[in-house]
Amino acid sequence: MSHPPAAAELAAFYCDQLVNDCAPFWFPRSLDTEHGGFLHCFDTDGTIVDSDKSVWAQGRMAWMLLAMHLDLEANPQAVEWASHALAFLEGKCVDPADGRMFFHVTREGLPIRKRRYAFSESFAAIAWAAHAAATKSDHSAARARHWFSAFTDWHFTPGKIPPKFTDNRPLTGIGPRMIALVTAQELQLRLGPDATTTTWIDRCLEEIESLFVKPDLHAVMETVAPDGSISPHFDGRTLNPGHAIEAAWFILEEARRRDDSRLLRLGCDMLDWMWERGWDREHGGFLYFTSLDDKPIQEYWHEMKFWWPHNEALIASLLAHRLTGESRYLDLHQHCREWAFRHFADPVHGEWFGYLRRDGTPANSLKGGLWKSFFHHPRALLLCHLHAAALGSDKHNAEVRA
Repeated sequence: MSHPPAAAELAAFYCDQLVNDCAPFWFPRSLDTEHGGFLHCFDTDGTIVDSDKSVWAQGRMAWMLLAMHLDLEANPQAVEWASHALAFLEGKCVDPADGRMFFHVTREGLPIRKRRYAFSESFAAIAWAAHAAATKSDHSAARARHWFSAFTDWHFTPGKIPPKFTDNRPLTGIGPRMIALVTAQELQLRLGPDATTTTWIDRCLEEIESLFVKPDLHAVMETVAPDGSISPHFDGRTLNPGHAIEAAWFILEEARRRDDSRLLRLGCDMLDWMWERGWDREHGGFLYFTSLDDKPIQEYWHEMKFWWPHNEALIASLLAHRLTGESRYLDLHQHCREWAFRHFADPVHGEWFGYLRRDGTPANSLKGGLWKSFFHHPRALLLCHLHAAALGSDKHNAEVRA
């Protein structure tokens, strides 16, 4: 592993990757000027392999464009493209029978699939919130609050979401809590704090810590019994290091906003434990699933290396370094950065491949699908650029004070 670069060099690297490598792969080819919204199922060279549309990708991609406009460089065209997707999202992707969103639609917007979960609604919420910040639109702010309310109502009102299994072995997952947390954080960032989002942030922080974080085991659970106890079966023993590391940086971000040392320690512990449990010591990179007790894992893709856990690890390690000043987090960041860009990046056509075998070779040539779009990777590039730039700024300010 090489020595970590200086903050300015790191900030420039991530900005260059976002602006000159990642974003040009997606835009303008993603724009569906005929039917509206975004296309996103692309082969390695940008060839369309499927014209169907993921509904949550419409919100995610719109948010990403708007975040770049708000946090990197003003770009009216990006706002126009995001508005185009939001019109498709609300006009074609909402089920009039119950007001919920579909998950998967045709290119024209005809429904294909509707999931039990309401994550499409959470991504619509952050997209509308960013749109409100970009356009100063009260209507967009109201849509953001509407979809956040729809998401939390569906996931947290007892008995509302249809059960996946019988009630003989009830389990609950970290996913809805961490997504509620980051969605509320984004609404506060773009629309300003309010009692509703603050209440949800506090609730999710408490439930993640009390139910899923296991200090005695140095683990963050993916699913637990409703009281937080561990189910000694496949689902209960299976860990998702990438998901837990993503949750860790959401908590670290809240620690940063509140200047809260207890939350900082919690987020760092989660990052430390799940990095240790997830990093593949033989081949490098993050395994998709690991086991709490080293027993066999049922999911056959558990050894694969997916793109998004590496994006989350890049954000989490750099933010941990920024907040603690500990060099070991910058070393971890550099280690992950070198491995990820060596194996996922495509120097010919740009962007990252989504799916690698355990040894780091591409499992297929997909750059986009119903799960991968213009979101995890560009979000990591943008946030790592901002955190690295802040590192340089923090150091300069400290020198000025001295």
